[in-house]
Amino acid sequence: MSAAKAKGAKGTPATLAAAKAGIEFTLHAFDADPDAASYGQAAADALGLPPERVFKTLLTEVDGRLTVGIVPVSATLDLKAFAAAAGGKKARMADPADAERATGYVVGGISPLGQRRRLPTVLDASASAFGTLYVSAGRRGLEIELSPADLVRLTGAVLAAIARG
Repeated sequence: MSAAKAKGAKGTPATLAAAKAGIEFTLHAFDADPDAASYGQAAADALGLPPERVFKTLLTEVDGRLTVGIVPVSATLDLKAFAAAAGGKKARMADPADAERATGYVVGGISPLGQRRRLPTVLDASASAFGTLYVSAGRRGLEIELSPADLVRLTGAVLAAIARG
């Protein structure tokens, strides 16, 4: 979708942020299963995409500070590597309620774009292998496809090897 097409449309904070930034992106909607064990894997399956191209947004606490990690849905977050990439010593997954409060999104629909406040962000280095990748567009059942470079620019992300598996 072009930025011009999205500007007049109602959307999620993520899609509005992408449109405001003037980047090119495409939205992909699908029927989300509210009982899915993995929302990211469900998105990859529903859209017929390889799971290494669909990325999940995870909130962690690095030395007590909320931080965003973005990794392929086929992988897990390597907390030790993530803490180092975020400039800290110890990382742990954030409480889901804290993640929802900080981002303004519900678990399973947390987007790295358009969060209530900009949090330090680390994107797995594997993202740079793709022309475009997919992340949540801010609600379950909606993915935004954009270039890794635009995702880095819009989130201020650092690229690092933070995925395992």
